[in-house]
Amino acid sequence: MEKKYTFSDLVEIMKKLRSPKGCPWDQKQTHESLVPYLIEETYELVDAIKEKDYENMKEELGDLLLQVVFHSQIAKEKGKFNISDVVDSIAKKLVFRHPHVFGDRDDIKSSEDVLREWDKLKEKEGKKRESLLDGIPKSLPPIPRAYKLQKRVEKVGFDWSNYSEIREKLVEELKEIDDAVKKGKKEKIEEEIGDLFFMVVNLARFLDINPEIALQKANDKFEKRFRYIEEEARKEGKKLEEMSLEEMEELWQEAKKKML
Repeated sequence: MEKKYTFSDLVEIMKKLRSPKGCPWDQKQTHESLVPYLIEETYELVDAIKEKDYENMKEELGDLLLQVVFHSQIAKEKGKFNISDVVDSIAKKLVFRHPHVFGDRDDIKSSEDVLREWDKLKEKEGKKRESLLDGIPKSLPPIPRAYKLQKRVEKVGFDWSNYSEIREKLVEELKEIDDAVKKGKKEKIEEEIGDLFFMVVNLARFLDINPEIALQKANDKFEKRFRYIEEEARKEGKKLEEMSLEEMEELWQEAKKKML
């Protein structure tokens, strides 16, 4: 019967990889050098979840778990913490933040109640925020960070009153881009386009739409339609660079009719 490794085995494997007799690549990694891999593995897991590919999900969860173990081993070597400390920390946090499950808080019954109590419990942990915006990672990708900033200030009523107000602001931002383009100042154009993006995220949030999910769906739709153009061009023995924009647009419209 094939050996089935355990979590403890994984920790020991990483320890050996980082040892003097281990792997040269693993030995030279740092918390900083591993950041791109951590981000990449997270997105690969997201893809597997979206595709409901459980076999791949299992593999990607393993890759993500490896990142946790890797960072913990590096921290252990620095005398900061180890994987047991990581497990202990999250377990304690889960128990403390769920008094309705592990304690006697029978007044917390719905998801809304849980969210309402969440910040109060974080304050009890000594994580009182000086600003309402504290705790939103600056390294988040821009769209989810904008969304989180807006969701946070929404809690205290810093929000638009209705859809029309946001629409008017969007039109205003477009006019400001026009003005910046006329003046030809790239820095100003960049600033105004940033403001437009921020307002589009605001619109999505106001309409209870997650902008990142909406944009991902738009990306997927664009990819399907463009692949259709490529496929049809191949069938006709044509190269895209030799086709006119009108010809490609015609195929694009065909793709739309096919609900791609």
